Amino acid sequence: MENLTATLLPIVQKINGYLADYVLIVLLVGAGLWFTVKTGFVQRYLGQGLKSIFGNLSLKGGKHESGMSSFQAVATAIAAQVGTGNIVGASGAILTGGPGAIFWMWVIAFLGMSTIYAEAVLAQKTRIIKDGEVLGGPVYYITHFIKGGFGKFLAGFFAIAITIALGFFGCMVQSNSIGSTIETAFGIPGWIVGIVLVGICALIFIGGTQRLASVTEKLVPIMAAIFLAGGLIVLIARIKYIPATFGMIFKYAFQPQAIIGGAFGMAIKTAISQGAKRGLFSNEAGMGSTPHAHAQANVKNPHEQGAVAMAGVFIDTFVVLTLNALVIICTLYTEDGILAGGYVGDVVNTIGKTNLAQTAFGVVFGESLGAMFVAVALFFFAFSTILGWNMFGKVNVNYLFGKKGVLPYTIISLVFIFLGTMMSSDLVWELTDMANYLMVLPNVVGLIAGTAMVKQLLKDGTK
Repeated sequence: MENLTATLLPIVQKINGYLADYVLIVLLVGAGLWFTVKTGFVQRYLGQGLKSIFGNLSLKGGKHESGMSSFQAVATAIAAQVGTGNIVGASGAILTGGPGAIFWMWVIAFLGMSTIYAEAVLAQKTRIIKDGEVLGGPVYYITHFIKGGFGKFLAGFFAIAITIALGFFGCMVQSNSIGSTIETAFGIPGWIVGIVLVGICALIFIGGTQRLASVTEKLVPIMAAIFLAGGLIVLIARIKYIPATFGMIFKYAFQPQAIIGGAFGMAIKTAISQGAKRGLFSNEAGMGSTPHAHAQANVKNPHEQGAVAMAGVFIDTFVVLTLNALVIICTLYTEDGILAGGYVGDVVNTIGKTNLAQTAFGVVFGESLGAMFVAVALFFFAFSTILGWNMFGKVNVNYLFGKKGVLPYTIISLVFIFLGTMMSSDLVWELTDMANYLMVLPNVVGLIAGTAMVKQLLKDGTK
């Protein structure tokens, strides 16, 4: 097994490198530009989405005959978006691309808002009701716009990729983050964490969409509040460094070689690509995952949920991920920070992505408390992602095998979640990334094919 892993790992890493650096950035950035232009800057309706979210914020866990409320749908989407990537993603982008990578993350997120708008409105328009359950997502808008065998092939390819990427391996790597950080911070063995986690997840999975919606609408505001409160404490304590922090983000976006080393051309490519990759796979715009949640929303028209979906990207990237980035930069990169005065590459191997966040919070909270705070935040983030991703996989299993496939899928998912708390495999992470990347290909094709409908739904919703 070890020999097989050693053989496959470099091959999968090579494939992922090409997919991430070339195919995906071109596709996802291209899709963002395409829908931004075609919709006449639909991002201008961000305020409407934010007003809808905070105007309907509730912890009551209301139930519906089918589907979810708009807030429950966006809470489920944000639960999936705001995962370990918001801590590890920002850390990885800064370590590899310097503080300037955050600027490019913002640019990509702005473009991604138009893509996720398209995903949400098309998911709303093409959703179906089967056995009293609302079903919607890329497989339904792909087959709606692309007829015949090719459309069925693309939809099937997407359904298999997302089930593997999110439903199985994705949940496994999320539970691995939970198990490892809790064991490090609190000394609780991974297998005990695994048993508790599987028990909680089983109760929610078996309860179906309604129970999941009730949990996520409570969990998302709470986890966001905890992390934002901790981050704001750090920023207040380091307030004199905030102007310099923003200065570094903008300066090193265009002069990255000054902090990450190397020639200008290679440095700027690294900064942009890191910002793009980490941003895109943090907010998931264009990946085809969150449309499954937005399809569930009971709203007056698809445009309403499209605006809410854009607000989800804003909260994920411009609020949660940015806060983590500011904490890291203002504590570690300023004149008295431990990374000041040296190239980032010199410390990548000694600090690590997750530890970078723990080190940053530890500057203000103290080393032990900083590690525990990040562990608690990671628990909420990773657990919420497991809930959202399991639902997304379930919709696609239903598409592939019908309702009879849901129970076996749920059992296999729980097994993967348990195994994840006790083991870690670089190959599993890389295979997850590859399946994640492959989801994008059929999804973007389906979105582009539905451009005319996106424009019409925007026009109808804003009359």
